[in-house]
Amino acid sequence: SGKFITAFFRNPRLRDAVHALLNRRDGLMGGICNGFQALIKLGLVPYGEIREADACTEATLTFNDIGRHQSRLVRTRVASNKSPWLMFTHCGDIHTAPVSHGEGKFVAGDEVIRRLMENGQVATQYCDEKGNPTMDIRCNPNGSCAAIEGITSPDGRVFGKMAHSERVG
Repeated sequence: SGKFITAFFRNPRLRDAVHALLNRRDGLMGGICNGFQALIKLGLVPYGEIREADACTEATLTFNDIGRHQSRLVRTRVASNKSPWLMFTHCGDIHTAPVSHGEGKFVAGDEVIRRLMENGQVATQYCDEKGNPTMDIRCNPNGSCAAIEGITSPDGRVFGKMAHSERVG
């Protein structure tokens, strides 16, 4: 469904409306799970704008390391609260949320991850019970690089993440 969503948003009228929302109206966009996949494929994260498909290759979401669907609760920690989406959180806050996906592994090269970290665009990471980011499959259910669970656009107004925070409560 992430690919289906991107097909609509690449329509010039929708693309222009999204850019107007973000650039002229100071709007916010969020995407969870398949919505996160769409935001990455469009370039809205990590770039903050819809780009041509071939220009959105620095980061992606792909199949979980175990090669099958994962459905369970995970812990995530706030790594950066630069985003308006996280303005009432503190770095290091830990949240428990459900995941339910087969293609949730965040993949990017070391240089891209370094840049995202330096820019405060790595918003949330999978973590252990002590809040330490981890590659342990019991805590990082898809094997995401640098334990990344969610990232933002450079200005923080676009936020994509895998865990279903909307299902909590």
